[in-house]
Parts: sequence; structure tokens; C-alpha cells
Amino acid sequence: MVDRDAHILDVLGAAGAVAVADLARDLGVSEVTIRKDLDGLERQQLLRRTRGGALPPERRDEGAFADRMRAASDAKRAIARRAAELVDDGDVIALDTSSTSHFLALELVARQGLVVITQSLPTATMLAERSSARIVMPGGTLRRESSGLVGSIGDALAGRGRIRTSFVGVVGLSPERGLLELASDEAVAKQALVASSDRVHALFDSSKVTGFALHTFATAEQVTSLITDEDADDDFVAQWEAVGVAVDRVPLLDAQTTGTAPVRPRAGTASRRHTQKEHR
Repeated sequence: MVDRDAHILDVLGAAGAVAVADLARDLGVSEVTIRKDLDGLERQQLLRRTRGGALPPERRDEGAFADRMRAASDAKRAIARRAAELVDDGDVIALDTSSTSHFLALELVARQGLVVITQSLPTATMLAERSSARIVMPGGTLRRESSGLVGSIGDALAGRGRIRTSFVGVVGLSPERGLLELASDEAVAKQALVASSDRVHALFDSSKVTGFALHTFATAEQVTSLITDEDADDDFVAQWEAVGVAVDRVPLLDAQTTGTAPVRPRAGTASRRHTQKEHR
């Protein structure tokens, strides 16, 4: 079954405009159904309705990396500090292009012997300037909205060993669909990271609990844990724990960023966090 919303947005991204009649023909549904789909996507600010079709949304600045770093920054700092407890000296980790992963990178500058796989230009630059980490950038196409390299990177990672832990942000998520991205090329890049990782931790502020996105990059079975802030509600936690994924809600009082989060004992010791689930 074709995901109509995903198809509409993919066509819009490729062509720069969509027509009701063309979509109805391609998807085999009525024009009335397509109009309702377009109206719904417009309410989510994913496109602009026009007479007989739709156009991309007006370009806004809030997608820029600097603006994303300012949004919910206290929550992201708290989440990053908690996530940093999962990283040891000498680990091989992956950080995606999300702003929360960048906050995590700031917490790890004092770690020794890290190998960091990232497609984020700001994160790679910061670590190159402020840490001793060995930085690996698998390549791809520059996506200005995320200040990162996106697209298929599977060949760059396959057969080159395992990533111990990947830390990824989300646009939306659900136990049924897993971790979700809005842009298909971002999802493809994250799928490659997930496939090469022993553990996958999703880092996101609580506003993403009700976020809308289209493309799955990790199923619930591939997720080790979710790390969010204390404002995520109990129903959200219960839904994910019902499918075996632990949810760690971090108090916002933990939000101070020092860049010197302590090194925790290697996983498997008595001090291991009870919320961590082995990657399946």
C-alpha cells in the first residue's frame, strides 16, 4: 500500500509543484481524497495549497542549524549530559546531524581515543578544533537544512567493523513506525548508521513526542533506548516500554553543559544503567 503523504511530498520535492489531477491518477484515488490529503499536509505546514495543486512551503530560517541549537536548548543540554554517560574513552560512536547530537559532542571533547562517525559539518569541525577524537565522515550530498551530508552511505560503512553506539535525533517517532525523519535522504543516511551499530539511542526533546514525520530509519526492535526530557508524558513512556524500549526522562535541572561529563564504567559492570537495553 502506497503511503500517500510520503508520495505527495516526494513528488513535491522532485518537481517543485504537484497537481491534484496528476496525484489522483498516480495513486489511483479520487481528486476529493487528494484535496483532503493536501489540506492535511498544509495544516502541518509541509506545503502550500494552490488552485489545483500545491507548492513547497515558504522557506523559513528556523531549520538552520544555529536556530535549531537555540530551540529547547536546556532540554537538549540535559539529554546530552545523560547520553554522555553511555560513552567511554576509546569508543567508536556515531553522531547524526541533529542539534541534540551536537550538544552531546560538546560533552565529549575531553574523552580520549574516541572514533566519531558523523555527517554533521558543525559537529566534525567542533571536534576537530576542540578534541583529540578521530573523525570519520562517510560522505554524501550537502543538505543545507541540516548542515550535514546525506544520502546513501551504506557502502562506506559496510565491512569496516561495527559502531559501538549511535546517537540519533528524530523528527517524530512511534512504536509502530519506529524512529522517523521528514526528509527521505536524511532517513537513508541514518538507516546506514543504525545497520552498522550495536546500540542505538534516540536523543530528542519532548516536543518531538507529537512530531510528524514520514520515513522510518530505525524500527522499535533496533532501538536500545530513548532519552528525552521530563515533560514527555506517561502514556508515551508506557507505549514504548510495551514494545521493550526503555525511556529515560531527564530532569531539566541537569541542563548545565560542561564538556567534561564523567567517563562511566564499561557496560556490563554493576553500575550499568538499568534503562539500557541490549541492541537486538
